[in-house]
Amino acid sequence: MPDLSLESALHRRGLRKIAGVDEAGRGPLAGPVAAAAVILPADFTCPGLDDSKKLSAAKREALYERLTADPHLSWAVAMATAEEIDRLNILRATHLAMRRAVESLNPSPCHCLIDGLPVRDFPLPHDGVVKGDGKSLSIAAASIIAKVTRDRLMREIDREFPQFGFSRHQGYGTKEHLEALRIHGPCRHHRRSFQPVSQLSLPLDGA
Repeated sequence: MPDLSLESALHRRGLRKIAGVDEAGRGPLAGPVAAAAVILPADFTCPGLDDSKKLSAAKREALYERLTADPHLSWAVAMATAEEIDRLNILRATHLAMRRAVESLNPSPCHCLIDGLPVRDFPLPHDGVVKGDGKSLSIAAASIIAKVTRDRLMREIDREFPQFGFSRHQGYGTKEHLEALRIHGPCRHHRRSFQPVSQLSLPLDGA
C-alpha cells in the first residue's frame, strides 16, 4: 500500500509542499488525457487509498469525494484535449496536462513526485517514481482524482455521442467501441493519430 515515506524524506530536507502528480487516459482512442496534482498534509491518513487501477469505480468515487472535500488538502486537475494529443503526441500532451495541473495548485508546491519517469522541461523540481501510485499516497490521491474526473467527462461525452458507449469503456479500444467506429466513423472526440482511428476512411464526424 502507498504511504508517505517519499514525502517525509523530502520534508526532512526542508521541502514542505510536496505535490503528487499522476495521469489518466493515455491509452484510449477517444477523449482527453487528464492529470491531477495533490498536496497532502504531513499527517494525512486515508484508509483504502491506493492506485486507482486497483479499485472499483464505486470505491474511486467515494475516495474522490473524500479527497476533494478535505479542506487540508490542495488539489488541481487539468486536461489535454484529443486535438492536442494529435498535434503533440500522447506523451507530450500528458506532460502538458501535468504542467497545467501543477501550475494550477494553490499554494504552489516546491517539489513534485511524478508517477513514472522524470519529465523533461518540467517547471518545478521533481522526482519520477516508477509505479508511484502504489508507493506514494500523494500520487495515489492524484491517480484517483485524475481517473474519476476523466470518467465523469467521458459520461458527458457519451450523452453527446451515445452510439459509441463511452460511459462503458471510457474510450478504450474494446470490441464494442471498435465495432461502433466501423459503423459510424470517428467523432470529434476521437484521437485521429491513434490506430485504428487513423486508418478509417468513414465520415470524420460520424454523428
